[in-house]
Amino acid sequence: MKRRSSGSSEGSVNSDASNEAAPARSNGPTTIDDHPKTSAYDAPNTCETERRERKENTSPKPSSTRIRRPSSNLNWKPAHARNGSTDKESRSALSRTSSLAVTVPSEKEMGEEEKMATRRLPGRHLWSRSPWTATILTILTTLAGLMTLATILNSSVTRQFDPKGCRMAYTAPRYVHLTEFDTEHTRFATKYTLHLYREGGVHRDGVVRGTPVLFIPGNAGSYKQVRSLAGEAARYFHDELRNDPNAVEAGIKDLDFFTVDFNEDFTAFHGQTMLDQAEYLNEAIRYILSLYLDPRTSAPRDPDVPDPSSVIVVGHSMGGIVARTMLIMPNYQSNSINTIVTMSAPHARPPISFDSQIVKIYDDINTYWRHAYSQKWANNNPLWHVTLVSIAGGNLDTVVPSDYASVESIVPETHGFTVFTTTIPTVWTSVDHAAILWCDQFRKVVVRALYDVVDTDRAAQTKPRAERLRVFKKWFLTGMEDVAEKSLPQTEPQILLTLDDNSNSIIRQGERLILRELGGVGKLKAHLIPVPPIGSSDRKRFTLLTDTSLDQSGGNGKLEVLFCSIFPLQPGQSNILFSMNMDISGDSTGSTRLACKNAASDLITLPRSTRDTKLPFFLEHEKPIEPISYLQYDLEDVADHQFVAVIDKATTRTPGWVVAEFSDARQFHLTRHISLRRLLTMGMQAHLPSHRPLVTDMRIPSIQSSLLAYSLEISEQSCNGQDELFAPLVRQFITEPYESKFFVNARQAKISIHGVAPYVPPPMKAKKSDDGLSLQFWTDPSCDSSISIQLKVDLLGSLGKLYMRYRTVFAAFPLLVVTLVLRKQFRVYDSTGVFISFLDSLGICLRQSLPLLLLSLTLFALSMGRADGPRSSGNGLWPWRNSTAAIDYKQNDLLIGTADPFFWFLVPMIGLVCIGVCTAMHYMALSLTYIFSVLHSWVSVRPAWIRHDDRRRALSPVFMPSSPRRRLITTGILLFSVSTFIPYQFAYLVACLVQLSTSVRGLRFAREVPSPGNSNFCNYSHSILLLMLWVLPINMPTLVVWVRNLAVRWFTPFSSHHNVLSILPFILLVETLTTGKMVPRVTSRLRHVTSVLLFGIAVYAAIYGVSHAYMLHYLVNLVAAWLIAVHSTADRWSLSGLRCIFDADFVNDRKQGKTP
Repeated sequence: MKRRSSGSSEGSVNSDASNEAAPARSNGPTTIDDHPKTSAYDAPNTCETERRERKENTSPKPSSTRIRRPSSNLNWKPAHARNGSTDKESRSALSRTSSLAVTVPSEKEMGEEEKMATRRLPGRHLWSRSPWTATILTILTTLAGLMTLATILNSSVTRQFDPKGCRMAYTAPRYVHLTEFDTEHTRFATKYTLHLYREGGVHRDGVVRGTPVLFIPGNAGSYKQVRSLAGEAARYFHDELRNDPNAVEAGIKDLDFFTVDFNEDFTAFHGQTMLDQAEYLNEAIRYILSLYLDPRTSAPRDPDVPDPSSVIVVGHSMGGIVARTMLIMPNYQSNSINTIVTMSAPHARPPISFDSQIVKIYDDINTYWRHAYSQKWANNNPLWHVTLVSIAGGNLDTVVPSDYASVESIVPETHGFTVFTTTIPTVWTSVDHAAILWCDQFRKVVVRALYDVVDTDRAAQTKPRAERLRVFKKWFLTGMEDVAEKSLPQTEPQILLTLDDNSNSIIRQGERLILRELGGVGKLKAHLIPVPPIGSSDRKRFTLLTDTSLDQSGGNGKLEVLFCSIFPLQPGQSNILFSMNMDISGDSTGSTRLACKNAASDLITLPRSTRDTKLPFFLEHEKPIEPISYLQYDLEDVADHQFVAVIDKATTRTPGWVVAEFSDARQFHLTRHISLRRLLTMGMQAHLPSHRPLVTDMRIPSIQSSLLAYSLEISEQSCNGQDELFAPLVRQFITEPYESKFFVNARQAKISIHGVAPYVPPPMKAKKSDDGLSLQFWTDPSCDSSISIQLKVDLLGSLGKLYMRYRTVFAAFPLLVVTLVLRKQFRVYDSTGVFISFLDSLGICLRQSLPLLLLSLTLFALSMGRADGPRSSGNGLWPWRNSTAAIDYKQNDLLIGTADPFFWFLVPMIGLVCIGVCTAMHYMALSLTYIFSVLHSWVSVRPAWIRHDDRRRALSPVFMPSSPRRRLITTGILLFSVSTFIPYQFAYLVACLVQLSTSVRGLRFAREVPSPGNSNFCNYSHSILLLMLWVLPINMPTLVVWVRNLAVRWFTPFSSHHNVLSILPFILLVETLTTGKMVPRVTSRLRHVTSVLLFGIAVYAAIYGVSHAYMLHYLVNLVAAWLIAVHSTADRWSLSGLRCIFDADFVNDRKQGKTP
């Protein structure tokens, strides 16, 4: 390895004596081969020799002689004499001895990039350029990047933002600490605690008496967050269920909610914390189940009712991931968990990938779950009995992207699903990350669903898996999904309806029933709609919409809908007993009897849409808005019936309206095949004719990505003087995950979906070719006017979608910029001897390496894409890819996380933003070091004996490094601490602070005494500081967890991140720089090692940085190790030199310094 001296004290003009001796030196650069070879045992630099040299240095010298400090390599010699005249002899000597100022290699010795740098930045001015100075190209690029970032941030908070609609929940909580769950049961008893929730005014003791439910808080969550769900469960059972004869007969018991105090641990930041919690919770479940066997802790139970053998688990945020982790832990009790309900839990991928262990845990649990559900036979599937329901909050959740809540890549549709709160009936609002626990309308639905899956006659305390899933879909889905099961075909006729033969209330085939009021005839009246024959080629659907709630059988409501068949159904069935007879034939002698089924069990609730409504929900202090009722059946579901009977049970005129009809698929189902490019440039227009059905479905298969936002406009409809029954109602929806969103009184709507999202694994079940965004329009068919619909891309709103999906790129992509800039600095330095500033290097990179790399990454993203976007089964630009192979769940881990070639522009856009952010970070760090350098100058002590002319060159000792023995002891103590009780992230933070101090002093000396050596070291230390600062966010989460553990349970050991090798190179590099030593120039072929390492980090940061950000620390650590190796070539090592470190006399001599 060849090394050129650059700015070292021996190679610079540091004294008049060195100037006089300069002509005798060689004009060429100094390399390792120029030094005489010495053995480690007969090295000339013994302790005695060094003492003698230091004594000679302390002898009195003329005042004109400059103080020479060989320990520093910074050049303190000014370019002019003290009187301002030019010292030609000195300049001549400088030209022969210093390669920094004027020694510039010939063009044959330089590469093309170095020639370009030399032409743009002349060699004699390279070192004197200010680190604040930037080229016009750099300034324009930075402004463009920062403006793009500002637009994205502004759009994320001002556009495509869902309104908040949660109502506050109120409880009277009381928590019973289960102190007997101590160290005899778990090794974490001193760190975590288990509690039983009791509701004030409902529970009067601390005994268990119902079905156990375990609540798991999320990242930094409190065990008291259980109060909303547990309080509602207690009130609902106390006020309603225990007084309901059907519930009492079914044996429904209260829900016993248990909760765990994790001391608000940061689960999302630390994988070992997640494993500790999972282990503790498995032991807690074992203890909870034992409480029901102990007469002291449980209420008397019916001997015929089995004791609980499993627990329902409700997890919030990372608590949902911990719940799934419990099933793969060694201490998991088989079949102790069969129902998991999670809220805002990032199942698909970790929210941040800064910890290697948490990435591995995600891989382990997702692989385990996928492998279990891939088994052909149930006996081979340990999770066959488990149902998993993931509930996402939607756009208001700005903590965890709701795309990550998807479980379609983990469990099949037979065992779980993902649903959004905007889909859940009577909720219909997006919910933020914390509000999902206390949202009143949401908690009511969850509690009722939990009670509905309970079956105390089974030891598992829950219904069978298929029935549990059916219950959850009934409560959480709209009922209009393809997977929604209708109860009508499975029920038997219960009502005998008798009608007058002369009745003229039968609607003709194909006509629509419209009632503008109820009770117009003063008595019960039946309106019969004939069911079309199923033999027709076109698919048909029955729809009914009314603002009146539908009555159950035998109820006292005003409207009842029946599906009827002529009675007797078959010969010999005339003796069937009906639970209810409804005779509305009057005094007529002839009558017709119909065997009917009530349709209220399949009722779908929709938000009321009038000219006065603005939102699908009502707020806490607003008047409650009653929903409207909707029925929807495919013809196949009602083909066994002849009539649909709409019974008007009002006896007086009552406000209310009903619209019912059978419609053809060619009228109600529209598919618009339009590309995203055409949608982006021209938008989409649609026209609904005046003679349209009640409900119109429109599907747009090309809209699947969650990165784009849209705006929908609907024209006004005219009713020709008649009163409008209802205002247009719009529902946007996608399937898998199940996300629906309603817009009442729709004139304009903001459309955004959580469909195909970046970095989210593909689903187990391949999507259909026509899957995509669907729009459902309810319009008043009594208004004889057409409606125009326009859909276009909201560009500014789409930018806001990038924030949640790509905010983690700022932990990776900026390193692409910084490492390329540092690479260019080293290349210029090794060729010219000048370590240019960060901004100068960035300006050169913006003309060549950065655009080329971003272009290459863009082409790489296109090569990964598929010709037809995410729906295509093609192989993109790689024809050898096997499209029939197993699903690759990691295919979206690379680069920008999507294979859709439509989003190719994201690579240069992210690069542009990161350039602006890196420049801003450079100025922030430079400003900070400048302020500290000024303060350092003020507080520095200036010896009184130094003459005025010499103070400019010797304001304070150069860096005054501590003794080698002290540095060795300090480093040893720090490394020992890392290996025992502190994580290496803490040592990294210390290293960053030390490097900041080094940069402050380097900037001060470069500012007060301009010289090539000072300038080189200032730029070098500043660039290393920037590199370390961009790695610091990757280490901060683990450091936060450690500090939190100290604050809560300081005596609990921190059992991870104690690898000394992960921090040793950083510490050695920072310690080396504190001595003021400039990195030597590498002129041999080994100089390419630096370029390869830095370029490799840049490529890795772009391709894998988001999914495996923790690796960036180790890669930069490797660069630090290489720089230490380069630094080590500047000194000769010997055993006697090492012995000097521990020689007290030698250390004392160094401390004494020079005497004037």
